[in-house]
Amino acid sequence: MPRAGVDCVWSRTGGGEQVRVLPDACADVLWHRETGTLRLAGPDTTAQLTTSEPGTLVGIRFPTLHGPLGLPASAVRDARVPLADVWTPHRAKALADRLARTPDTRAAQLLLLAEFESTPDPLATALRALARRTGAVAEMAADLGYSPRQLRRHAHTTFGYGPKTLHRVLRFTAALDRARAGVPLAEVAQVTGYTDQAHLAKDVRALAGTTLTSLLRGGGRSGGAGAGSPG
Repeated sequence: MPRAGVDCVWSRTGGGEQVRVLPDACADVLWHRETGTLRLAGPDTTAQLTTSEPGTLVGIRFPTLHGPLGLPASAVRDARVPLADVWTPHRAKALADRLARTPDTRAAQLLLLAEFESTPDPLATALRALARRTGAVAEMAADLGYSPRQLRRHAHTTFGYGPKTLHRVLRFTAALDRARAGVPLAEVAQVTGYTDQAHLAKDVRALAGTTLTSLLRGGGRSGGAGAGSPG
């Protein structure tokens, strides 16, 4: 169910367990059906440990934050805040009221999509693509026709942090995806741009707060609440 400016919608039912939420260069708006609360999970620079709420959680994930909410992503970096604190309070309450009237999870996902669909930022899309392969700010700026200072400012607004951190998070995510697919770790390190397997292990520890072996056993999830079931 892809929409402009949206990475995915997802849901999770259950809760009460501790979850390691991994950085993934995205932000999420989260609605908890049982309490009616709406929260914003900003882009993370490191893993966060959280205890998930019992019940049904529905989320919408954004590859950039400024377009959907008109909010600099850096304002909520590594944060979990009530949506009304960073968005128009009246709009947040109206959205919560409409979500409360949805008959099921799919209807709630569709409502979130309709509310937050936005025009993609071409520069942000291009910067994300470049950051998948390099963390060299000068190189990225030259490719995009911006000064390094302009590029850093745009990255902080749209992603919450600079191009080097964006590259590091995307490289980590790509490495974890390959490792979970069964690719040997030495090969994972090579194809995702790490110096060697030791470099990969060190970066995983810094970003995830645990070992790659633990993550491969299911010790972490991407996204603002560590929840899955993408729509």
